[in-house]
Amino acid sequence: MLVLSSPSGAGKSTLSRLVLENDRNIELSISATTRAKRPSEVNGHHYHFVERAQFEAMRDHGDLLEWAEVHGNLYGTPRRPVETALQAGEDILFDIDWQGTLQLYEAARADVVSIFILPPSGAELRARLERRAEDDADTIAKRLANAKTELAHWHEYDYVIVNDDLDRAYSGVRAILNAERLKRSRLPQIEGFVEGLIQDL
Repeated sequence: MLVLSSPSGAGKSTLSRLVLENDRNIELSISATTRAKRPSEVNGHHYHFVERAQFEAMRDHGDLLEWAEVHGNLYGTPRRPVETALQAGEDILFDIDWQGTLQLYEAARADVVSIFILPPSGAELRARLERRAEDDADTIAKRLANAKTELAHWHEYDYVIVNDDLDRAYSGVRAILNAERLKRSRLPQIEGFVEGLIQDL
């Protein structure tokens, strides 16, 4: 499970998109949310947009792997699709916040690789949110206020990338993903392979 987290506007969604476009061995975990759909978003592709009562029922029945309240809206990861993909040997990309990340740690720390994406400056973070032009001024102000809390959790992540250059930030994410896939603990078949090598000598 590869987790990308950042304050809104720091670039995690863009980096997630690049990873998914260029790697056939990873798929996106699509979160459920009570947030209103933006004009550019597609239900079931960007998020599963649900009513609050439906979300709370999913949470209360244990159907969410993790969940959190962010900016006054509920977000959570449906459990079944993630477990099915992992059992099939696929990697899963999570675009979630620090609260969800800590819950994933509790559920399966050994299977989680986490990256925190930092903006190059506060001014640039504000400019990115304004350029996006999908939120009103009050929502942008709320996101900037919440960014202070989110940024305080950077040290709980395995890796940190400053997104001051998109190509360089993406290369960093790719390097982390490639290295983590080569860890001995994630290659259960390698033991038999090495035993075979030894027998061949």
